[in-house]
Parts: sequence; structure tokens; C-alpha cells
Amino acid sequence: VDLSHLSPEERWRVEHARMHAKHRGHEAMHAEMVLILIATLVVAQLLLVQWKQRHPRSYNMVTLFQMWVVPLYFTIKLYWWRFLVIWVLFSAVTAFVTFRATRKPLVQTTPRLVYKWFLLIYKISYATGIVGYMAVMFTLFGLNLLFSRADAGVGRVPSPLSPLSLCSALAQFYSASGMPTKHLSDSVCAVCGLPLNVLLPRFHEFCIRGWCIVGKKQTCPYCKEKVDLKRMFSNPY
Repeated sequence: VDLSHLSPEERWRVEHARMHAKHRGHEAMHAEMVLILIATLVVAQLLLVQWKQRHPRSYNMVTLFQMWVVPLYFTIKLYWWRFLVIWVLFSAVTAFVTFRATRKPLVQTTPRLVYKWFLLIYKISYATGIVGYMAVMFTLFGLNLLFSRADAGVGRVPSPLSPLSLCSALAQFYSASGMPTKHLSDSVCAVCGLPLNVLLPRFHEFCIRGWCIVGKKQTCPYCKEKVDLKRMFSNPY
């Protein structure tokens, strides 16, 4: 059809009819795409849950790697140099803490160093998040403040620096197989092995809080008995 002899309104109607004819039946295709997307999300979620339950170590390592590398990719691509500086500092300190935690024999002050680092990351991330949310609400520099929040996820991923490994490496009182092979003195902390200022409880408060923060454990570090840590403190942080 020669559209040059038609008025602008008639030409628009013809083109509109052609568009409808061209896209006829796409509604069903779009509905199928949505169903496929939902099914994919459900199946992927189920697979991730099974992966986490059956192979938690590989799941944690892959998750940690992704949360560590993906922000770096967007930082370089979008030229967020301030975030890059924070990422480098965070990675350097975490690498140092990891190095200290993997040395054998393990220095008795290393568990406390690990706990201090993760506690510091939590507090900084929490404070930065609050400031960022307030900035968004007031529409003042929201993006510039929220960029530091990305590292919080890395700090909250279950770390390979497990408190179980730390206490086991200390070779003091913890036994992964069951009851400890050594007797715990009333004057020694069962987590770090350093002397206590008081006889009871048998842990430094900072050590038992770190035990909960890093490993999220609900068991006694000494005898592995199930305990209700909420009776000791409502929030380990």
C-alpha cells in the first residue's frame, strides 16, 4: 500500500494496524516467558539450598569469591576510586588476619584478633548503612555514602576462619570429635587459652562473643553441649 497518498492520521492508523498484526500472539509468548522465569528462579533456589546443605564449604567459598570480585568489577568499570581504596584496604587486612589464623602453632592472641576484625567490620558496616539510609531519605549524597556498604556482605559470609578451626589449632581444650582430651583449668579461658581474671564463667566475654559472631555457634566451645546463648546476652555484637 502506498502511504504517500494518505493523510497523516490515516498513515498512522495503517502503521498501527501493521504493528498489531506483526506482534499478534506475542501475549502468549510473554506469558510463557514469565512462567519460565518463575520456574527457573524456583528451581535455582532449590538447587542453591541443596548445594548449601550438601556441600557447605564449596558453597561458602564460591559465595565469598563472588561477593569479593563482583564489586571490584563494577568499581573499575564505573571508576569508583574511593571504593577501590576501601576494597584494597579491606582485602589487605583480611589477608593478614587469614595469614595469622593459618599459622601453626597458632599464637594465642590470634582468635581475639580475628574476632576484633569481624566485629569492627560489622560496626563500620552497620553505621555506614544507617548513615546511607538517612542520606537517601534526605536525598543528600546517597550514592556516595552507600558505596561502602558493599563490603558488609563479605564480612557476614561464613568465613573459612571458623572458630572451630581456631580453637582446634590452639590445641588447648577443644576436640572436634567429642569431649576434650585435656582438662580445663578454672583460671584459663576455653576459647583462647589465656588466663582469666575471674573463675566463672570460663570464657573471656570478648572471646565468647567472638565465638558467636564469627561462627554463629550455639554450642559450648569446651564440651560442645548445646546451650542457649541468649540467656547470656541477647546480642553478641
